[in-house]
Amino acid sequence: MHPTAPVHAPSVDAVLRLAELGEAPVAALLARFDLRLERVADGEPIPGSFWGDEEAGIIGTTVYARGDTPVHSLLHEACHLIVLPPERRAAVHTDATDSIEEEDATCYLQIVLADALPGVGRDRLMADMDAWGYSFRLGSTRAWFEQDAENARQFLLDRQLPVELRARSGTTA
Repeated sequence: MHPTAPVHAPSVDAVLRLAELGEAPVAALLARFDLRLERVADGEPIPGSFWGDEEAGIIGTTVYARGDTPVHSLLHEACHLIVLPPERRAAVHTDATDSIEEEDATCYLQIVLADALPGVGRDRLMADMDAWGYSFRLGSTRAWFEQDAENARQFLLDRQLPVELRARSGTTA
């Protein structure tokens, strides 16, 4: 998970990037949570990036990303802001939390929100998270999400945040 530095696997080049997806669907999704996407010029440092390089950054209610920013990173950082009460968001700069509960909820929510992005979905996002090096005690993102994330799900439910976006047929709501 996020508290440890990413360990990039050989398939890291295959993860979906913002440039491939496009900014419009991401900006629209973030706006649903009163967040804003700011595109950073290619090659420029990303403001508010905890890990640096191409990883997304957060400052206040803005998520910063370049074209080479992985979609999973952008969603992860946005979800850090979403799980926070609005009054705490304004104070965020680079590092949103040291709470394990918030970190787990962030990982869960990024998977759920992937279903709202055309051409992404939870299956792709979980594969990208595994390729990037997220680590969960059950060995994969999917195993954690399906078998070990009840605390994260409950955290989101308690705060009236989404725990599901698609109907069982696989369509997004």
